[in-house]
Amino acid sequence: MFNLSQKARNAIWIGTMCSLSYLAVYFARNILGAVSPQMTDAGVFTTVQIGSLSSTYFITYAVGQLINGAIGDKIKAKYMICVGLAMAGVCNLIFSMIASTFFLSQVAYGLTGFFLAMIYGPMTKLVAENTDPIYATRCSLGYTFASFFGSPVAGLFAAWLAWENVFRISSITLVGMAVICFTAFCAFERRGIIKYNQYQKPEGRGGSIKILLKHRIVKFTLISILTGVVRTTVVFWLPTYLNEYLEFSAKDASLLFTVATLVISATTFITVFIYERLGRNMDLTILLGFIASTVSFLMVFLFKQQTVNVIFMILGIMSSNAAACMLWSRYCPSLRDTGVVSGATGFLDFVSYMAASASSALFANAASTIGWHGLILVWFGLMACGVIVSLPYEKFKKKTAE
Repeated sequence: MFNLSQKARNAIWIGTMCSLSYLAVYFARNILGAVSPQMTDAGVFTTVQIGSLSSTYFITYAVGQLINGAIGDKIKAKYMICVGLAMAGVCNLIFSMIASTFFLSQVAYGLTGFFLAMIYGPMTKLVAENTDPIYATRCSLGYTFASFFGSPVAGLFAAWLAWENVFRISSITLVGMAVICFTAFCAFERRGIIKYNQYQKPEGRGGSIKILLKHRIVKFTLISILTGVVRTTVVFWLPTYLNEYLEFSAKDASLLFTVATLVISATTFITVFIYERLGRNMDLTILLGFIASTVSFLMVFLFKQQTVNVIFMILGIMSSNAAACMLWSRYCPSLRDTGVVSGATGFLDFVSYMAASASSALFANAASTIGWHGLILVWFGLMACGVIVSLPYEKFKKKTAE
């Protein structure tokens, strides 16, 4: 295999399986946003009801990340990941069958979120503990790419199939990946490719919170919140934004959403290229990402011409996602020596999706009160806050002390 070392080959096996699993997750979680114009046109749900469904999903996903992240530090990743995929597939299928009853569909969609939250924390712990840091970052970039690529996959199916069939295909995909993952992870265990709980919390260094504070968890919590709103909520509402604000038809909005998110999925590769050129400086990469996103959303506010607006919207999302890439692909795997990679990753995902939940409901109402134009200003303001949070205060303090 191109004269790769054994460690590199093992990392490829692990990274490939994790990336495929996460692609199935993000295909499932992006469906509702992709088919929302189709569902509102058909009178299945109103825009406010879809906002409520997405908010419920984000809450259960966030709470699930917090709970399952902590459990993932104690239970083998293969059980967490495979059970989560299979049960999410079942709930997705139920949702497609009972959408006419809003309350029951909300329960089913909420449960989908909880089960999908069983994957990310344990997966990151698995990668961090079984690959060298350089390979851990690249594996994480693989499934970060998969998370972005899930949007165009969902958009492609939404553009050509009835919304019920898109959900059903997703259900089959999730259950199929659960079976494949379990088989693969069992084989990896037998071959010694993966082992569990190789790192424990260091003794005599205080509790988990104290350890994480030394790893700047507060700063990265704020980054998680800000990027979570864009990568989750703004992308979720993008088809509706294209349909209502830029006045594309429902079908054209779905197709454009597919193209836009396909371009956005390249963010991971662009980010790692920039990161390498900056001397693997994570903090500078994050700061530049927020600056570019702030400028892009300002351009979205200033120009409503369809082509220009869409271009800057894509650039704004991509730039914010670049900061998110560093958080999930560089910062989280770097916590492996703490022994609480899954728990810390789950917590960061929890705050990200709680922010997404609150913003999704607010955006749905804001679109009809302050209008999409005003909502763009809110997105601009959030990215400006990201610039402030990402400033190198630590270096400034060191220089002041000297």
